[in-house]
Amino acid sequence: MQKTYQTSIELKVRDYECDMQGIVNNAVYQNYLEHARHEYLIERGFNFADIIRDGIHLVVIRAEIDYKKSLKAGQHFKIVSALERISKLKFCFHQTISTQELSADIHCVQAKILCASLTDQGKPRYYPALETLF
Repeated sequence: MQKTYQTSIELKVRDYECDMQGIVNNAVYQNYLEHARHEYLIERGFNFADIIRDGIHLVVIRAEIDYKKSLKAGQHFKIVSALERISKLKFCFHQTISTQELSADIHCVQAKILCASLTDQGKPRYYPALETLF
């Protein structure tokens, strides 16, 4: 498993992202992960509007998420993202959401997000510009 460049972003849990139990709702983690993937691509020089103008859609085709520890309102956390090539058409983001407790990184979520490049019609298509990511 060869991963490439790694990015990290920091966020804070907002009150409305929590459920009645006072913890982040499980679906919200997918929003966090998506935001981090977009930031990863932006940091590497990619713009989603430009990619779509090229007739390519980068889509999630599988999400594996392991929930380890819940985040709570007001808590600061970071998301680390790395990318692995699977094939010419598929790539996988390996992402970790963690928080600091007593000077130690505590993993809250570990995810593997499998993505593919597709045409406007939903057919697989190689996008040569992505080569710079690997």
